[in-house]
Amino acid sequence: MPVQKLKDYLDEHDVRYVTISHSPAYTAQRIAELTRIPGKELAKTVIVKIDGQYAMAVLPASRRVDLDHLKSALGADDVVLASEDEFKRLFPDCEVGAMPPFGNLYDMGVYVAEQLTEDEEIAFNAGSHTELVRMAYRDYANLVTPQVVSLT
Repeated sequence: MPVQKLKDYLDEHDVRYVTISHSPAYTAQRIAELTRIPGKELAKTVIVKIDGQYAMAVLPASRRVDLDHLKSALGADDVVLASEDEFKRLFPDCEVGAMPPFGNLYDMGVYVAEQLTEDEEIAFNAGSHTELVRMAYRDYANLVTPQVVSLT
């Protein structure tokens, strides 16, 4: 079960969270509709390559990542979206496209959109297309230590 690695990690760190099961959904907007979580509070994880290194861009489901903003914010030479074929091997315990925004569990940097820091809670895919985790944004930030940048 993909979500187990994440649950174990959260439990080890005494973090309070809830899991939300839903019927299969493959887009962040559809998940937001099914779970009745506002798109601005549901985080989606987009895998990018920054100067050849994989990283996670985490942004509200209702937004699109702006690669030029990210490139500028980081002072990078090159920022591109990673293809599904490129990144699926990086998350062997997750369904393709359902990886949680915990780059620290996968040895990659995490860049979070400023908008997500404005809410008390964050919800995100937990490694499958049928389950979310919802937790305090403060706890997420403490565990992941993402860099907050302009992504949208």
